[in-house]
Amino acid sequence: MIAQLANRYLAELDTTMRRVVDDMITAPDFGVMIRYPLGWVNQDGEPYNHPTGKRIRPILLMLSAEAAGGNFRDALPAAAAVELLHNFSLVHDDIEDDSPTRHGRPTVWVLWGRPNAINTGDALFALAYSAMQRLTTPPEIALKVWAIFNATNIELTRGQHMDMRFERQENVSVDEYVSMIRGKSAALVSACAQIGALIGSHDEVTAAHFADFGLNLGLAFQIRDDILGIWGDPAVTGKSAATDILSRKKSLPVLYGLSQSAELVELYGRETFGAEEVAAAVSILDQVDAQAVTQEYETRFYREALQALEQANPQGSAAAGLMKLTESLFQRTY
Repeated sequence: MIAQLANRYLAELDTTMRRVVDDMITAPDFGVMIRYPLGWVNQDGEPYNHPTGKRIRPILLMLSAEAAGGNFRDALPAAAAVELLHNFSLVHDDIEDDSPTRHGRPTVWVLWGRPNAINTGDALFALAYSAMQRLTTPPEIALKVWAIFNATNIELTRGQHMDMRFERQENVSVDEYVSMIRGKSAALVSACAQIGALIGSHDEVTAAHFADFGLNLGLAFQIRDDILGIWGDPAVTGKSAATDILSRKKSLPVLYGLSQSAELVELYGRETFGAEEVAAAVSILDQVDAQAVTQEYETRFYREALQALEQANPQGSAAAGLMKLTESLFQRTY
């Protein structure tokens, strides 16, 4: 389903993003660092023709614009902006998490060092605003879009702050965790649906329903990632099984397991944590049905997303597209 939607939207999105980057970035070596995380070149600046992401967020934005009664092309600058912003967050996230790979390739900081990677992320952030500046919607609508975009940036960094704080915090509640992913993951998904609907309809009430839809979809999406990070098939997900366990990430299944098992608490507290500890941790999580409990949370947010989408009353073929996109993201295996 995502591939079908990509065929409709992504060629024009890619053209828009490339135009923004080409207009602003002229230094060749710096340009390689900018284009590399976007999946356009390899580390030597040669063309790279393998996808480095599904572009779900901009697709959602353009679908929402159409479903709210507008033309997706009017939303292209905003779609480019959110994808550039998303990549900014990934470049910085990889630095903060010491992640050596993303999408099967070395991360920016591994190739060019942390200072250059920080600078590359900063440039992507600035490019996102440059893209948004190209909106041709009425000024009052453009200002409301800017306000949503600005607030979302703060939410992204708030969520990332909480995620890093959790690494040192001994006890993390489920409510705290949901608050964290609400900022780090769901806020941008919500903004995509809201911004798209606002551009398409020029109506804040309609856009608010789309925002609620996107928020719950984003929460369900992240919780599915939590499940895949422990029980996903490496051949499908592209990363080793139980990656999140090895890094002792406090994802939702782990938080539930820690609340149910003193043995898991002791295990997570060990100074040495390798393959043997990972296997033991997964076994404990299976014993306390952590996967099933986590799926219940995912299902709850998915249903709330569908309810909000019904209230938004999307129209036309884009409405069917939104529903199919939502269904394809629910309990996915990748």
